[in-house]
Amino acid sequence: MNSSSADRRLYMLSRHLAGAIGNEGSGISSSPTSAGNSVFANVVRAPEDPILGVTVAYNKDPSPIKLNLGVGAYRTEEGKPLVLNVVRKAEQLLVNDRSRVKEYLPIIGLADFNKLSAKLILGSDSPAIQGNRVTTVQCLSGTGSLRVGAEFLSRHYYQRTIYIPNPTWGNHTKIFTLAGLTVKTYRYYDPVTRGLNIQGLLEDLSSAPSGAIVLLHACAHNPTGVDPTLEQWEQIRQLIRSKSLLPFFDSAYQGFASGSLDKDAQSVRMFVGDGGECFIAQSYAKNMGLYGERVGALSIVCRSADVASKVESQLKLVIRPMYSSPPIHGASIVATILKDRKLYDEWTLELKAMADRIITMRKQLFDALSARGTPGDWSHIIKQIGMFTFTGLNTKQVTFMTKEFHIYMTSDGRISMAGLSSRTVPHLADAIHAAVTTVG
Repeated sequence: MNSSSADRRLYMLSRHLAGAIGNEGSGISSSPTSAGNSVFANVVRAPEDPILGVTVAYNKDPSPIKLNLGVGAYRTEEGKPLVLNVVRKAEQLLVNDRSRVKEYLPIIGLADFNKLSAKLILGSDSPAIQGNRVTTVQCLSGTGSLRVGAEFLSRHYYQRTIYIPNPTWGNHTKIFTLAGLTVKTYRYYDPVTRGLNIQGLLEDLSSAPSGAIVLLHACAHNPTGVDPTLEQWEQIRQLIRSKSLLPFFDSAYQGFASGSLDKDAQSVRMFVGDGGECFIAQSYAKNMGLYGERVGALSIVCRSADVASKVESQLKLVIRPMYSSPPIHGASIVATILKDRKLYDEWTLELKAMADRIITMRKQLFDALSARGTPGDWSHIIKQIGMFTFTGLNTKQVTFMTKEFHIYMTSDGRISMAGLSSRTVPHLADAIHAAVTTVG
């Protein structure tokens, strides 16, 4: 090619490029992703999560007397988040261990964590563990454990219907629905007695189709704080087994409800003790204060060791495309505490102190309402258990308390007892008294 021909080609190419650049802003061939044109322009703004939205509103309130009773996290008497001393000790041990690396965990997580988590909820002498009938996988706290279990059921279980209590934690419906299960409810809370509607519960589960999945709160039912008695648990167990229903326990508060790890696991152990199958989602958010570490486990109790092994192989196929493998730090903290007798004993003492403080807040609030002569029976406050109390306040009363007293809670009247302190109980009691006598 001669030089004049080459020059001509370069000239034509430069003209072409100049034209393309000139047209870029003219709209002649504008791309939907060019400046000013978002392909997501038609996305509708989603509403705030009803629970997390409470904290958003609280944070915007400039009032010096504001009080947040919506958050599902433990607070000290000073209203501060708490990191357990035993957790700090465990973290120090981990930091000082130069042999530790940051490699990926296996798909099912940290082996020690899984083994110790199963023992914590089922008991070290559990025949299911001794018979290798339990498969446990580390998951992303309680939410992730529920989701992995739901995905597995959606793929491998013949019944796609799950019954959840009414009311229940707001995320339950979303987790199971998005996994492909059909969600139905069974009666649980009796607004008249502010206790358990055992008759309605048994009737609804009696009407469930054979094989249906049943979600059960292992202890400290969220949001009501109402738990069945052991006798009622036995009634529930017998009905579930007679109907061949599949129990799926959500254990978010073991040890945090009564202060006893064994007592809070009794409901689960009753079902495992009869030799039947069940699912258990565990979380260490509350009982070890590891909220942000996202530490949880899913245990599936099977009929045989062979079935448990097959189930585990399929759980890997659920987890791999979801998040591949779980985080290492939080699970290492838990394993460090659970396998060291001294640290374990220290943890149980700190755990009981948290549970006892919540029980004390219940008594103080009940006494304060009694002293004010607040209309109604408030004994449910001391009868209910765990982090939350279903006050019985209606939406109008809740709105009144937020507007007039700067007290924030979910619209159904659920309050976190862990968000209270001796200093703030009188303010809450004044607000409840005013709401009941003013709004009605």
